[in-house]
Amino acid sequence: MTVRVRFAPSPTGDLHVGVARTALFNWAYARNRQGTFVLRIEDTDLARSTEESYRGVLDVLRWLGLDWDEGPEVGGGYGPYRQSERMDSYRETLQRLLADGSAYLCYCTPEELAQRREQARAAGGPSGYDGRCRTRTSAEVAAFEAEGRPAVVRFRMPEGSTTFDDLVRGEVTFDHAFVPDFALARSDGAPLYTLTAPMDDMLMQISHVLRGEDLLSSTPRQIQLLLALGLAPEQVPSYGHLPYVMGENNQKLSKRHGEVSVSWFREQGYLPEAMRNYLALLGWSLHPDNEMFTLEEMVAGFDDIRRISKNPARFDHRKLHAINADWIRRLDDADLLARLTEIFEVKGLVGHPPTPEQAALLQGGVPLVQERITTLTEAVEMLRFLFVSESEFMVDPASAARGFGADAPEILQAAGSALAALEEWSAADIERALKESLVDGLGLKPRKAFAPVRVAATGRTVSPPLYESLELLGRGRVLERIAAVRAELAE
Repeated sequence: MTVRVRFAPSPTGDLHVGVARTALFNWAYARNRQGTFVLRIEDTDLARSTEESYRGVLDVLRWLGLDWDEGPEVGGGYGPYRQSERMDSYRETLQRLLADGSAYLCYCTPEELAQRREQARAAGGPSGYDGRCRTRTSAEVAAFEAEGRPAVVRFRMPEGSTTFDDLVRGEVTFDHAFVPDFALARSDGAPLYTLTAPMDDMLMQISHVLRGEDLLSSTPRQIQLLLALGLAPEQVPSYGHLPYVMGENNQKLSKRHGEVSVSWFREQGYLPEAMRNYLALLGWSLHPDNEMFTLEEMVAGFDDIRRISKNPARFDHRKLHAINADWIRRLDDADLLARLTEIFEVKGLVGHPPTPEQAALLQGGVPLVQERITTLTEAVEMLRFLFVSESEFMVDPASAARGFGADAPEILQAAGSALAALEEWSAADIERALKESLVDGLGLKPRKAFAPVRVAATGRTVSPPLYESLELLGRGRVLERIAAVRAELAE
């Protein structure tokens, strides 16, 4: 079988990490099977869909490295790939279903539906749509039309049941007694997901539908609709429903558990390699003893959808954080430098492109922070002291409180004198001078001796290695900052 899978997001907000996992699993399966990965934008909800969200979906997928073979900006033989551009096809299909009796007009008002649902619940029966309009007489229909009562289009579920082999969960059966007739279009004619998704799957010849478990109950409806549209049973796509991504307390992951959009993690300095790696672990693993793997390694191992767990996966921010730190350690100096340069440009700390002096500072600073940061944005705070002017430089108040004790003026005076006397300005010479003047000369323990110097020069109690930081900052700027802090402490 030629594998054709699709990722079909709705552009109504930032891409959720759970939805991104769906995209990753579809993409990996297509690549493993030398198949086709289709990107389809389900934007028929014109009130909620935005161009900004649409562009955001494309941007995030590209950032994750998930290229599509067919879809927006790529094209293909089954377009258009935005559902808002397929409205005529949906309207034609609705008329066809109405004409052959597979669908009917439902004139029930929302108030009537709510009342009958309550009555059904009170009687202990199913509370879905009760099929009231299935058998309306022509006179009743004419009366409704005459009064201008709006109608939705409902699909007529056949009697019996639907059984399918879920690629994740195994064989699943739905009794149609519990699958009521469902709406295909609103009263204003706007098509609903229940029509557009299966219809496009058929027209685009999708072979496998991998999607979230929340859509499991939609499957019998979509299968019956596809059969009504003339698809042979063997042509119906294979369905696989991915386990829920949960937050704390075994609740579905949402913003109440913290940020959940891929864009947010990207802005906070997480690597695409780490995000892909962690998303893959939400219900799947390459090997029990190997949680760090590349996209290529994932593709090679993603050969059997049935290896995906049936159990809910828990999104653990701390684990993602740790994996991101490990991926940062894996980057070579040039790669990390390029990524950090982009962030420093965005933050306005260096020019675009950086000046030669700024580039040299970045190149010198990157090796100092690689083992100390867990996100790229942490490097901004650690290295900010190198790029701000002396007029803009400020000591963090909390760091000042911790780093400047009663003996700070004496320590800074001794440090300034020792550093000013140096013939060579190198990390080794700086280390020797500070140890001789503060540890040997003042009899201080290193931790107590160097804290005031660190805070005075970098503005923080946490910084890259002290001696290398001072070397990068330069003799003039170091001495100027020490003198400024001494003056402020004296006041």
